[in-house]
Amino acid sequence: MSDLANAAQIVDEAARTANAIPQFTGDQALGLDDAYAVQALSLARRYARGERRVGFKMGLTSRAKMLQVGVDEVIWGRLTNAMRVEEGGEVAMESYVHPRAEPEIAFLLAEPLSGDISAVQAMAAVEAVAPAVEIIDSRYQNFKFSLGDVVADNSSSSGFIVGNWCAPESDISNLGMLLEANGRVVQAGSSAAILGHPVRALVAAARMVAKWGETLQAGDIVLAGAATAAHHLQPGMNIRVSVQNLGSASFSVRK
Repeated sequence: MSDLANAAQIVDEAARTANAIPQFTGDQALGLDDAYAVQALSLARRYARGERRVGFKMGLTSRAKMLQVGVDEVIWGRLTNAMRVEEGGEVAMESYVHPRAEPEIAFLLAEPLSGDISAVQAMAAVEAVAPAVEIIDSRYQNFKFSLGDVVADNSSSSGFIVGNWCAPESDISNLGMLLEANGRVVQAGSSAAILGHPVRALVAAARMVAKWGETLQAGDIVLAGAATAAHHLQPGMNIRVSVQNLGSASFSVRK
């Protein structure tokens, strides 16, 4: 446990101070179970500083993302209130190491979800859906990492922006999704790229977090995962995600 606590301190400090760290390799390499334990311990440090958990993010839910980072397994991380950026708000480049933006679908839960559930049960617990952007930031040097490294680093989650909430019965099965940087389309995809249907990410979230004693609670926000590869952020950049029939979510990067 002392080794895991030490790893948690390392990844927490890397995120807090926006400093790159080496991969956990050799004797320090993290298997998936240890990586999730490190994630939990690192988030506990954030909670001790006053942050609150407000939801979860799913990661590597599209083939494009799996190819981009060289892994092939769905993962998850935790969202806190300190990670939330107001729609149309601004972030500082110096707060990140390797920041990237990706287009997402967000769920707002009206009821708790946990364990093995069906897609019908999952959607029955949803209060609203919305277009969203996740800001991911791997804190590893040279953007190189193993699956265990990513999970330990809260699955690269560092910020999120949610657009206007829409009715839960909105059809999100196959919506066009665009990621624009300074008005230019840099990524285009479909919500169907998220595990075939975004609700499958919600189903997976309920099952996967339960293994670690967590429950999707009423009021939680769940990010379904990226529909496309992520786009590098640069100072002065304006980012906008548009989702067919749902609307948009945007933010800017301070110069």
